[in-house]
Amino acid sequence: MGDHGPDMNTLETVVPAVLGLTAAAILAVTACFCARRIRRQKKKAGHEVSSLPFQPPRPPRAVRSPSGQPPQYLKKSPSPTGIKPPPGGHLPAQSPTEQSCIPTNATAPITTTTTKYSEENELTPKKVQLEPKSPDVDHLDGNENETEYGKLGSIVFKLRYLADRSALVVSVVRCRGLPGKNHGSTTSDLTALPGGPLCNGNGNVKQSATDPYVKLQLLPDKQHKVKTRVVRNTRNPVYDEDFTFYGLTLTELAGMSLHFVVLSFDRYSRDDVIGEVVCPLSGIDLQQIENQQVALSREIQPRSLKIRAQGRGELLISLCWQPAAARLTVVLLKARNLPRMDVTGLADPYVKIYLLYNGQRIAKKKTHVKKRTLSPVFNESFAFDIPSTEGAGATLEGVSLELMLLDWDRVTKNEVIGRLELGGPRSTGSALNHWKEVCNSPRRQIADWHKLRE
Repeated sequence: MGDHGPDMNTLETVVPAVLGLTAAAILAVTACFCARRIRRQKKKAGHEVSSLPFQPPRPPRAVRSPSGQPPQYLKKSPSPTGIKPPPGGHLPAQSPTEQSCIPTNATAPITTTTTKYSEENELTPKKVQLEPKSPDVDHLDGNENETEYGKLGSIVFKLRYLADRSALVVSVVRCRGLPGKNHGSTTSDLTALPGGPLCNGNGNVKQSATDPYVKLQLLPDKQHKVKTRVVRNTRNPVYDEDFTFYGLTLTELAGMSLHFVVLSFDRYSRDDVIGEVVCPLSGIDLQQIENQQVALSREIQPRSLKIRAQGRGELLISLCWQPAAARLTVVLLKARNLPRMDVTGLADPYVKIYLLYNGQRIAKKKTHVKKRTLSPVFNESFAFDIPSTEGAGATLEGVSLELMLLDWDRVTKNEVIGRLELGGPRSTGSALNHWKEVCNSPRRQIADWHKLRE
C-alpha cells in the first residue's frame, strides 16, 4: 500500500494541469472562430471601408539643356489649371512634360499669378474672328472652322514684362480651330465619302480630334525651349500655362521674336507639325506690356509657305553605269540655294536615294546629316547592283532613281524639301537628258545640276 502513494500524488497533480491547458486551448480556438465570423458579417454588411493612402503630388523636374550646359534665366510658373501631364511622359516619345528651370543669377524664385482667360483685352488681327459661333466648337465641320479661325486655326497668348525682375512672362492661353488628324487626307478615303462616319449631313468632311501641344522659344537664341502639356482629344485646347524668361531688358526684347510651334502628339511615331507662329517683339508696344498684361492672337501658318517663297534648291549628282559589273554608281556631291527651314535662317539637310525597278523600290541609301547649312557638301558615293535578265545581261531598262532632300529635326517628322526623279516616266528636262547621257556613255562619270521639285 505504501509503494503506490507517490504515483497517486503525481496523477493528482498532472491531470488538473492537462485539463486546464486543454480548456484554455479550446477557449482560444473558440474566440478566434467567433472573431473571424464577426469580421465576415461586418464585411458583408458594408461596415468595413478601405481607403487608399494619400500620395502627395510630385514636384516638377528640372530639364537640362540639350547642349549639356546648366539652365539659364528660364523658369516655368505652376499652371493655374492644376492639371498634370500624363504619367510616364518623357521627351520626345511620350507627351511633353512641364519644364522648370531656375536662373543661375536669381536669388529667389518668382511666383507669377495668372488670371483667367478672357477675350475682352485680346488684340486680334482683322483676318481672324475670335468670337465663337457656338459653345461646342469641336463639332464644327472643316469649312466653318477655316472661315472662323483660318485654315490651321489660331493661338492666343499673353505678354507681361516685369521691370523689377527683368523678366518676360509669356502665357500660352489656348488654341482654337486646329485641324483634325485627317487633315490633308486624300478624297479617296471611304470614311470621307457621303454617308461615311466622317461626313456630316451637309456633305462636308468633319475633322477628327487631335492631341495638340505648343512649343515656345525665344529667337534668335534657340537654347531656351519650353513646351506645354498635351491636351487630349480636342481641336480647341486650353493651356493657361506661364513661362518666365529672366535677365532680359526692353532693349534686348526689341530684337527678339517669339516662335510658337503647334504639334500633334503621336504615341507611335514622331509628332506631326500643325503649323507655327513667329511674333517679332519689335512690332509690339513694349511700354504697354510693362504696365499691364496684353493678350494677343495670331493665325497659325503652315511651314510649307517658306519653301514655296524661296524655291527648293538644286542638287549636284554624278552617275556612272558599269554594264560588265551590273552596277550603277551614284555620287552626291553638294547642294545649293536651299530654303531656310529654321527660323534662324538655316537647315539640317540630308538626302535619301531609292533605286526603283519596274516602279518598285528595291534598294535605299541615305547620306549623313549636314547641320546648320544651306549649301551642304556631301561627297558620298553609293553603288547599286542592277538586276539582270537571262540571256540579255544587265541593262538600265526599267531602272530609275528617286532622290529626296529632307530637313532633319530632333523631335518632329523630318520635312521633305524637294524631290528628283532620274530615269522614270516623270523625268523631264535636265534630269531626262542626264539619264540618257549616262545610258549612252557607260563607264563614264557624268555630273549635272538638277532643280528639286515639290
